[in-house]
Amino acid sequence: MRGGCRYTARMTDSPASLPVPGPLDAQLCFSLYAANLAMHKTYRGLLAELGLTYPQYLVMLVLWQQDGLTVSQLGAQLRLDSATLTPLLKRLASAGLLVRERGVADERQVVIRLTDAGRALRAPAGRVAHGIACAVGCSRDEADALRTQLDALRHRLDGEG
Repeated sequence: MRGGCRYTARMTDSPASLPVPGPLDAQLCFSLYAANLAMHKTYRGLLAELGLTYPQYLVMLVLWQQDGLTVSQLGAQLRLDSATLTPLLKRLASAGLLVRERGVADERQVVIRLTDAGRALRAPAGRVAHGIACAVGCSRDEADALRTQLDALRHRLDGEG
């Protein structure tokens, strides 16, 4: 167990000595899951006018900040492997929003660059961020605090802290 857990279950413990899971609505994992579903539903409505799915939007967010990343660099930022990322990139390329080019120094690398159309999508995407802020209904400070807590949780679960 991580994070200094005071209880460590052993495979030899009898089932009677183990804690019994509480109801579904008392589970942290379910609260995170349900909030994630609600967030995706909200994004789906806002992203429809841009013609993007939520994962495609995340790719675009990264590229709007730093264009010209390799697939592996992009995957590292998004926490996605290339098998998941490659189909997303192919669809975005088919839509004319980015191009995939072989690296000059290393042809095994694929560099992702936005097209003019991909760069132009950034301005209307500002409505998405505004729509999410309105839907979430909390102040910037509250949103920052929640994001900090979620990042800390992820770091602990990944064994990073």
